[in-house]
Amino acid sequence: MTTPTLADLLTLRGAAHGLTLRGRRHARAALIGAHSSAQRGRGLEFQEVRPYTAGDDPRSIDWRVTARRGRPHTKLYREERERPVWLLVDLQPGTFFGSRRQLKSTLIVRTAALLAWVAALGGDRIGGVIAGGAAGVRVLPARARLEGVLPLLEALLEAQPTAPGQPAPQLLGEAVRALGAVVRPGSQVFAVSDFCGPGGHQEDHWIPIARHNDVRLYWITDPLESNGLPPGRFRAGLPGRLLVLDGRRARNAWLAAWQARERRVTELSQRLAAPVVRLETSESVETALRTVLSRGLPAA
Repeated sequence: MTTPTLADLLTLRGAAHGLTLRGRRHARAALIGAHSSAQRGRGLEFQEVRPYTAGDDPRSIDWRVTARRGRPHTKLYREERERPVWLLVDLQPGTFFGSRRQLKSTLIVRTAALLAWVAALGGDRIGGVIAGGAAGVRVLPARARLEGVLPLLEALLEAQPTAPGQPAPQLLGEAVRALGAVVRPGSQVFAVSDFCGPGGHQEDHWIPIARHNDVRLYWITDPLESNGLPPGRFRAGLPGRLLVLDGRRARNAWLAAWQARERRVTELSQRLAAPVVRLETSESVETALRTVLSRGLPAA
């Protein structure tokens, strides 16, 4: 199994066309983005030219069109109301695992990249908080379109694990705390993680974020985690710390651990009023997200 490259992530821009992050908004989220305003000021986008009418601002007269058509015309603008989209990405070393077509870390990187492209094509600003790599937790300020996407893609590639390592589930909790310090009310937050341990489920850090923002959870899993080991003997662990497991004997404990994780994710989703999208390493992120984002997610 290979890890993604920048070229791989750039090609996901094509898969993002026709997808949307809009859906129905969280009832408690501030209404920003995708709304027109009559206000004028900085950050305006030209909309159209129409004949001048009484009450229009004389400063908005388009003199070239006026001269060409022989009567006054005025420019109309709409205010750019970009909605910040934050990606909370968990690439702790334990995500370097996969039993099917790709590693969990690969699916996490590709999911975050595709969400970033969809946000950029939708005119939103993109920021990121990435857990993993040498930096531990890295914060990328929200920026518009390509200025937000490209640094994020590079940071994802730098943070992805390249070899098996000791799991560090506490990194997700640290990333949530870092996000809480920078996210603005009314933002949309996509958390992409395998939620492998209790470190990312600390409600005192999650709840303030969910109270004022639209939070959605992307749960990355591998079929082996949910199904358990088949009968037989298997080596598992890290280099230098390998264990020999009997699939039949380990099955009950294995499935109990999985069920505990399911409960944690379900409880987090319910307490945050945040919908969960579960993605498996056996499926293509392009196919899975097209199914989800072309119809929109349910209200959080």
